[in-house]
Amino acid sequence: MGFFSNSYYKEGPGVEKNERKKKGFFAFFDIYFRNFWGLFSVSFVYSLMSVLTLGIGNGLAKSGMTHVVRSLSREKHSFLLEDFFETVKKNWKQSLALGVINIVITAVLAMDIWYFWGYITRPDLKELALLEIIGLGLALALAIVATYIKYYIWTMVITFSLTIKQMIKNSFQFVFLNFFKNVLVSVLFGAIYFGLYCLAIMGPGLMVVAIILLVFVLPGFKGLLVQSLAFPSIKKYMIDPYYAEHKGEDIEKRRALGLDIPEDELQKEEKEESIFIDRTSSADNKDN
Repeated sequence: MGFFSNSYYKEGPGVEKNERKKKGFFAFFDIYFRNFWGLFSVSFVYSLMSVLTLGIGNGLAKSGMTHVVRSLSREKHSFLLEDFFETVKKNWKQSLALGVINIVITAVLAMDIWYFWGYITRPDLKELALLEIIGLGLALALAIVATYIKYYIWTMVITFSLTIKQMIKNSFQFVFLNFFKNVLVSVLFGAIYFGLYCLAIMGPGLMVVAIILLVFVLPGFKGLLVQSLAFPSIKKYMIDPYYAEHKGEDIEKRRALGLDIPEDELQKEEKEESIFIDRTSSADNKDN
């Protein structure tokens, strides 16, 4: 039994074979601007699905968006909206469940933070509210952890055959394995949201611009950036160690993800494919 799920893999043209690949932020922005208008349309569908379902369908939208940006970040062709809806269809159970879990956890932590902050900042408070300060610190820490978990869990939903419990556990480990990058990406997102807020309060016209950016641009940008953060780490800590011990498994699925296949596995695959040997002539020669 292979490691990858059978959720959705579709081959298509990627980059040219001899094309020089960019790295780091240069690669990110090159991929983003080459696919800007495609991500523009996918972002709108993502936002629409999330709003029309009152947030409950956000998990479905995240799985669809994650498949699109995973393909793009791996320099694999994506059919964009077709891929989006196909992925939603094939992963709807886990995506919907995780979306609901996300809403519940977010609501609980938001209420906790609101309560503790409101208590601590009461004007009539005359003594140090130590327990409330500790409670606020814990709620903020859990909110940060929950945010970082979401950077990884949707990639696991569409990539691996894992239970929800296993995905949450693995994503929790990536909170610390990739901690500084998680912080960097989160600070960037915070700056973007703050910038959109400042833009919106500057006037009705600029508010419309902020809404357009929020609905049509930000989901695709965030998704691609998170995928650029998440997939290399998932490959390093999950995919590579697994196939170091299970050589020869899921060759086609790994190719579809743009992963390099070691030469010894390719040679083994070629030998296994050559299973037909015409032994009739040699047998006839012995009889003669």
